[in-house]
Amino acid sequence: MWIAEAAREAGVNPQTLRYYERRGLIRPAGRARSGYRQYSADDVRRLRFVKRAQELGLSLKDVEALLKLRRATSARRQSVRKVAEQRLADLERRIRDLTRMRDALSHLVHACHAGTDPHCPILEALESATTEQP
Repeated sequence: MWIAEAAREAGVNPQTLRYYERRGLIRPAGRARSGYRQYSADDVRRLRFVKRAQELGLSLKDVEALLKLRRATSARRQSVRKVAEQRLADLERRIRDLTRMRDALSHLVHACHAGTDPHCPILEALESATTEQP
């Protein structure tokens, strides 16, 4: 199938497919006599794998590692689990950071009352945060 069809079947756009090809996540496409790239059903399955992994928050580096592990035979399950555990820990860390940022911003929003007071708690908090850093 041509690039547009393969991309559509995998749920990505053609530029994404080309990018994955350049990154080595899928093998370079063969060319038809016309010069058009031709992709197989296996290529589409691999594209879907990459897309699903990214939807779970895995980086392309993680995806590369998982794709290599798909081909490996020894200790695959433990290695795959380790990649997933590392990503899970990273997501939990990011959730804590985002929760902290949300709480701080929520506090500032509640502290800021519309009115005539020239001092804005949000601006003051941002200014004091920048001046306190070395």
